Parts: sequence; structure tokens; C-alpha cells
Amino acid sequence: MIAGVLRTTGAYLLACSLVVITQPAQGRSAPRDGQHDFDFEIGTWKSHVRRLLRPLTGSTTWIEIDGTTVVRKVWNSRANLVELETDGAGGHFEGLSLRLYNPQSHQWSLNFSNSSDGTLSQPTVGEFKDGRGEFFDQETLNGRAILVRFVISEITANSCRFEQAFSDDGGKTWEVNWIATDTRVKDEPEKAH
Repeated sequence: MIAGVLRTTGAYLLACSLVVITQPAQGRSAPRDGQHDFDFEIGTWKSHVRRLLRPLTGSTTWIEIDGTTVVRKVWNSRANLVELETDGAGGHFEGLSLRLYNPQSHQWSLNFSNSSDGTLSQPTVGEFKDGRGEFFDQETLNGRAILVRFVISEITANSCRFEQAFSDDGGKTWEVNWIATDTRVKDEPEKAH
């Protein structure tokens, strides 16, 4: 009899927990579907990049480079591929970012690689809220664990800003080390044949 009561009570508790798990908490809405968050960026952009040399060392030396960014949508906007190519005082640079949307978590992972090493970095993960994207991860820099924050802001139809910052004190303070400002390249008019 006790085993039957325990089974019944256990089944009841399981059913109650499933109801709690599947229904949003009181006053909270369901997660926002952000699979089209990067649609604004599809196309070709002129990129102006400022990069801090030797982050988290006290360095104040920045280099500036200019180039082109091309963003293509993949999987009906649930992913996109970003190609950045620049030249400047820092030399030639080619970067690639694969951004993937997770429909279960309603978050994006931003996976970056540069042509000099050909490997994907640790992805930054996050989402857009109120027109601003914030993405985070933990990496190692010079043997130390650091936090990485990547922010996409100031989004308009023809421009946007990207900023990367590092923290070596658990997020109490952040040092910005990468700022990119992109301006959309207008479509060229079709030529008459």
C-alpha cells in the first residue's frame, strides 16, 4: 500500500513539475524569437576598425584598419556568415564569423576565425534586447582566464557598431580592445544592356 501511495504521489509531483516547467512564470512572457535579429546586417559594408594592441597589459596603443564586410544569410536567417577583409597599419587581415541561432535557448552563438590560424575561437553567446546585442564567453589570454563581452549597438538601416571588451577581474571592469563601425555600401544601379 505504501509503495502504491508513493508511486501515485511521485506521479502527481512529476505531473506538477512538468506543468511548472512548460508554463512561463507568473508575470513573465515567453522568450522572444530572435532568429531574424541579424537580418539588418545582410549585405556589404565598409568597415573601419580600431584595435588595441596587447589588451590587458596597460597598453594604450591602437591601430586602425579599413576594409569590407560581407554578410550572407544561411538557413533562412537562423544563421549567417560574415567575411571581413581589411588592410592598414596592422597589415592584411581576413576574418570569418559563423553566427548560429539556437531556437531552444533563443540565443545566438558567434563563432570567429581568422585566416592566420584557421580555427574557430570559443563562441560568444547571447541575445538582442531593446536593439542591442550582448554576447559573452570565457577565454584564456596570456595564461589567465578572462571574460569576453561583444556588443552590437547603434543599429540603423545603414550603420552599426561592434565593440569587444575583456575583463580579468570577473566582470567588475572591462577594457575595450576592438571597435568596428560599419557603413552599408549602397547597391550599384543596374547597368542597361
